[in-house]
This record gives sequence, C-alpha cells and structure tokens, in this order.
Amino acid sequence: MRWLLLLVRLPAEPSRHRVAVWRELRRVGALSVGQGVWAVPQVGVFIQALDRAVGLVKRGDGEAIVLEATGRAEADAARLEALFTEAREAEWAEFLADCAKYEAELDKEIRLQKFTLAELEEEEQSLERLRRWHRELRTRDLFGGPSAPAAEQRLKECAERLEDYTQRIFHHLHQA
Repeated sequence: MRWLLLLVRLPAEPSRHRVAVWRELRRVGALSVGQGVWAVPQVGVFIQALDRAVGLVKRGDGEAIVLEATGRAEADAARLEALFTEAREAEWAEFLADCAKYEAELDKEIRLQKFTLAELEEEEQSLERLRRWHRELRTRDLFGGPSAPAAEQRLKECAERLEDYTQRIFHHLHQA
C-alpha cells in the first residue's frame, strides 16, 4: 500500500483555518501522525480529501506539502496500516453505540406508545443518518476492521426494528 503524507503549516491566527483543515482531514479518516502531519492511503477518496485540505491550507495563507510514502521496512508499513485500522475501529465502535441508542429510542417510543407519523418520520431520518454513516465508514475502512461485520449486522437489525415500529404505527392508526 502506498500512502500520502500531508505536511501542514498554518498561521496560528485566525484559528478557523486550522480547524477547517483539521475537520476536513478527520471527516475523511486521515491519520494524524504528528503535529501538522497526516497520512492517508493513496486511494481516490483520500486523494480528493487531501486536495480539498490543501485548498483550505492555501486559503488560510499556509503551506502544504504532499509526499508519497511507503514503509521503509515491512514492519513500518504494517504499523501504519494497524494505526489506520485502529482509527477505523474507534469509528465502528462509535457507530455501534449509536445503533444501540437508536434501538433504545425505538424501545422508548413503543413503551410510551408514541405511534405517530411525525415520530415515524423522525426515526426514518435517524436510520438514514446511520446508513449514510455506515457507507462512509465502509469507504474508509480499506483494511477491513474487525467490527465492520458486526456494524453491518447491527444496521440490519436497526432497519428491522424500524419496520416493526412502522407496522405498530400503521396498526395503531388504522385501529383508531
């Protein structure tokens, strides 16, 4: 695997430029490997993100250098891959926690018998947010993090739970 390293120098003020670059790189899943140094696999989605980050750096009157890199030794490359996968695992864990929150929300609405179309629409939007997030994580998870299959299963379970909630709402509305 070839990697791209982004070296960034930005003026301390205004800080909004640093924050914008940081957000862009975090959003795509870039790996922070040091002060102002980021690494991403040399793959399309990451290349585009680096290009956006470089544009943000330039708008902030900063300097950006992009270097191609490989591990000097096999262990170096493996370590970078492991760090990248650890970062994805943290994202998968957060995703799984949000799936649990989503299911708890559905349980609460069922317990309270809040069977309204407005609530259904809200829960559909929440599930769609989980689906988008899952797609984004899958795109970034190049090395197949261990939690990816569990996340896929949890997302299916969330969809099934929403289907059950939907049926309850329609049953309730047609009973009234």
